[in-house]
Amino acid sequence: MRKSILCVALFLNGIILFAQTNEEQTLKEIYKSSLTNAKCYPWLDHLSNKIGSRLSGSIGAEKAVLYTKAQLETLGLDRVYLQEVMVPKWVRGEKETAYIVDNKTKINVPICALGGSVATSKNGLTAEVIEVQSIKELTDLGVAKIKGKIVFFNRPMEDAQIESFNAYGGAGDQRYAGAKEASKFGAVGTIVRSLNLRLDDLPHTGAQSYGDIPKSQYIPAAAISTNGAELLSKTLKSNPNLKFYFKQSCKQFDDVLSYNVIGEIKGSEHPENIMVVGGHLDSWDLADGSHDDGAGVVQSMEVVNIFKNLGYKPKNTLRVVLFMNEENGLRGGLKYEELAQANKENHIFALESDSGGFSPRGFSLEADDANFNKIQSWKNLFEPYLIHSFTKGHSGSDIGPLTSKTIVKAGLKPDSQRYFDYHHAANDTFDAINKRELELGAATMASLLYLIDQNGIVNTVKAQ
Repeated sequence: MRKSILCVALFLNGIILFAQTNEEQTLKEIYKSSLTNAKCYPWLDHLSNKIGSRLSGSIGAEKAVLYTKAQLETLGLDRVYLQEVMVPKWVRGEKETAYIVDNKTKINVPICALGGSVATSKNGLTAEVIEVQSIKELTDLGVAKIKGKIVFFNRPMEDAQIESFNAYGGAGDQRYAGAKEASKFGAVGTIVRSLNLRLDDLPHTGAQSYGDIPKSQYIPAAAISTNGAELLSKTLKSNPNLKFYFKQSCKQFDDVLSYNVIGEIKGSEHPENIMVVGGHLDSWDLADGSHDDGAGVVQSMEVVNIFKNLGYKPKNTLRVVLFMNEENGLRGGLKYEELAQANKENHIFALESDSGGFSPRGFSLEADDANFNKIQSWKNLFEPYLIHSFTKGHSGSDIGPLTSKTIVKAGLKPDSQRYFDYHHAANDTFDAINKRELELGAATMASLLYLIDQNGIVNTVKAQ
């Protein structure tokens, strides 16, 4: 009896060892394919340098839809199609101008309008400035000290945070909701310190919202470069009565029709189970958005290119989804989920890349304990590629709305220390991309998808 049990145990261990050996070999082939035969870098070159910025509703966004659809069609997928989605159309207009008026001296500073902001008057806006560090501080100051002034939100991203996205999240409310809240106290405009960990002269745009306040209370909102913010703060200390001038001519139009771009390989064994890999096709308008999120788009496309090159046929249906309008509305992600629910689709896994094209370090996972532990058990397979970080946390904004009975979500985690040097700024361009790092990220994504496809997920309650 003991001999029989021992034989069974040895047999099972042999199966496990054989499976692990096969998985190790497949990961080697995935990384080799991406590093020697990838298309993601030339795809991004075209997206960035031939098309350029891709803000929702723009000609650039329209061209990007047609280009990526055409490229997916060259990969021999089972299906490539467009998914209609209505998106906001906001136009920046002419380049913004701003200066500090210190007595009779005018000091130019770099600014840019925040996405969704209203314009100033044609002649611009001039007013005294009051500096604050938080939205809460507005309440402490009250209407008497704020009315008629420009509120200057000057809370920096926290340098001590090792995870740069935590630093970003800790400072983001002043950009998104600052104008809405300042307006309630009679402010005439807002200037927000750019969300950037270094000191430079580049203003960083991003979405802001007026929420549910009346349109009559909308006030113009702009971001100022970190160097500009330092200068304004310093000058305010020596002259609290200085004035600030800025002019912007942005405009919000009616929603327009756009598309999510989708490519699909039908599952060979479980076509009813869907795995998604994607990034967002839109970008802000100050640059071509190579890191945010051109990198994620082409890495997601590269996943299916790798599988095609290796002749790997997924057991589950695999979809590449290039979402439209993550930056200022999330309409693409919401529409995808709406239609998934209407079609009663079962998504088991979703992976997003939207943290830049830097060297991959691991994954941020939204999963229950059983599935998190299962994915962590593959850590040794990734260690030869310097992938070591498997943590619970935010996966991605576009896959965030996705729901199914049981679904695991993951976000690629690159080294993010330099990401916010480029994020939403004019230097987020193709020259900031390293080819090898981009390809390593694509291989890392393909490896996780392969392991999920081979091993499945634990069918427990819905992941929290």
